[in-house]
Amino acid sequence: MSKKVAVIMGSNSDFPVVKSAIAELKKYSVEYECRVMSAHRTPEEACGFARNAKENGFGVIICAAGMAAHLAGVIAGHTTLPVIAIPMKSAVLEGMDALLSSVMMPPGVPVATVGINGAKNAGILAVQMLAISDEELAQKLADEKIKMAEGVRQKDIELQEELKNV
Repeated sequence: MSKKVAVIMGSNSDFPVVKSAIAELKKYSVEYECRVMSAHRTPEEACGFARNAKENGFGVIICAAGMAAHLAGVIAGHTTLPVIAIPMKSAVLEGMDALLSSVMMPPGVPVATVGINGAKNAGILAVQMLAISDEELAQKLADEKIKMAEGVRQKDIELQEELKNV
């Protein structure tokens, strides 16, 4: 059986975006836990979760945070598991602050970072990481790539038909 994925949000206000990561995990039948923890307001809980994540059956941790977006870095500093950051869009700097906070990690504390509000890709990336050692997940991902390619080809066929009428 594959490892679980932890999905941690700095605030429950991130949930409307984070839902698409959870939808991807469900699509691939990956077990997950979703929590709210703050790098600033509940640092002991966040650090304790990260320190014990591997022993608790997790294989990847996804962290969604906005503004200073320290959550993914704090989690990464307390675990050897891969950490994926979802920088959340904010009203002030449109998420650029969170994006830069997430990608500018010091040497030795890597955090994989998806685009601003890129929760769907975070979910897929977590599945890809687990699929390295899970052939069933790897096959599901390969099948999905084929399905996506077929969808693009079908859109091209439809476009070519529409162009005949222009």
